[in-house]
Amino acid sequence: METGVACFARGTILPSVASQHSTSSYASSTRSTSSSFTTSRSLKSSSFFGEALRVIPRSSLKVSKAQNSSLITKCEIGESLEDFLSKATPDKGLIRLLISMSEAIRTIAFKVRTASCGGTACVNSFGDEQLAVDMLADKLLFDALSHSHFCKYACSEEVPELQDMGGPVEGGFSVAFDPLDGSSIVDTNFTVGTIFGVWPGDKLTGVTGRDQVAAAMGIYGPRTTYVIAIKGFPGTHEFLLLDEGKWQHVKETTEISEGKMFSPGNLRATFDNPDYDKLINYYVKEKYTLRYTGGMVPDVNQIIVKEKGVFTNVISPTTKAKLRLLFEVAPLGLLIENAGGYSSDGTQSVLDKVIVNLDDRTQVAYGSKNEIIRFEETLYGSSRLKGVPVGASV
Repeated sequence: METGVACFARGTILPSVASQHSTSSYASSTRSTSSSFTTSRSLKSSSFFGEALRVIPRSSLKVSKAQNSSLITKCEIGESLEDFLSKATPDKGLIRLLISMSEAIRTIAFKVRTASCGGTACVNSFGDEQLAVDMLADKLLFDALSHSHFCKYACSEEVPELQDMGGPVEGGFSVAFDPLDGSSIVDTNFTVGTIFGVWPGDKLTGVTGRDQVAAAMGIYGPRTTYVIAIKGFPGTHEFLLLDEGKWQHVKETTEISEGKMFSPGNLRATFDNPDYDKLINYYVKEKYTLRYTGGMVPDVNQIIVKEKGVFTNVISPTTKAKLRLLFEVAPLGLLIENAGGYSSDGTQSVLDKVIVNLDDRTQVAYGSKNEIIRFEETLYGSSRLKGVPVGASV
């Protein structure tokens, strides 16, 4: 079964990147694709690392529904992405979609390393400045979802309208993504990343983060990693991009413990939110280690990797919520909670917030149980988690 899934993926959408290829030939083959990505807005054909996607007829694809099983297969450190996914879910459509996204992330990683960081004259529908690499990442991800054949609708923070990807409603998925979170710090060579969440069927509004079947981050730093959480499968799992272009399972996180590390976003809010000011002063007084880059992906990912810490981004009367529930907060919420951590908007898990509009925004905290209790009690006087055993659903 595992071999069949791996061959199915490699034979239809993945390029054949042989392990004996050198890093230099791997990079040179990529350069030849640059012009094809930047000249066309269509999502019909593309190539990853110099090899065209091999598109197979939709008629040859069968939708397979995931069947509930009480047996949890243990995944192993060192195995391939394909082998991991074949154990983590029986849904071949979801496997295909996650592999397709991994290929786009692999290409984005190369483009980020070689991108021109000059701003463009374009702005997205929300009024944010776009960089050239933003738009390239956006196209690559839409392209990958279209070629997966299992995505019905997709929606991007840069293109905040539902795009029909042609996949089925029954047995298919809808995907929301932030193509390059932190793109404004690409020129300073900080770590940036891709965030996406996967919902079943054809809806991205009127749903909650808890309805997601999977969420993931692509992280572009000194290493390129792909971090995945799958609903119903324990843990949040990190895959490392190797020199030959393959993904290898390198870490499983199932518990976020207590530890003095904090990442305080939107510190402007401490000016007129005395409760947030009190919380920040607590971290400083208690000699927490400050680890904050200004990029949400690395700042949240370090909680998963270090298995401790807290990330906060709080509003105030003059600093409104900036983070988008659909594109950023809910997917990261699944990654954190699957890893054994907790999330909060101040009164509830961010996974329980109903997504009413595509542009819904919220404040958020991610971290260990006691850090989220402290966050809720300091800002709102009480916590829903007080007295709740670690790991219990709330």
